[in-house]
Amino acid sequence: MSLELTSHSHNGNGTDKETLYMLSGVALVIFGAGLILSNPAIRKQLANLGVGNLASAALPDIEKYFRLRSM
Repeated sequence: MSLELTSHSHNGNGTDKETLYMLSGVALVIFGAGLILSNPAIRKQLANLGVGNLASAALPDIEKYFRLRSM
């Protein structure tokens, strides 16, 4: 059975196993970013850089985009 699974993964088509690996990698990246951003020292540094100001400046444009898209 395992020989059949490995022989099908080399034909260029994506398999369920490869998709699972990709999605679990994305989940680990998001989890790692959440752990880093939960640190108070990192939050202070990001506040000094003005990342929050950048997000609040982009919010009206994002709202405008969603209103246009719903029309």
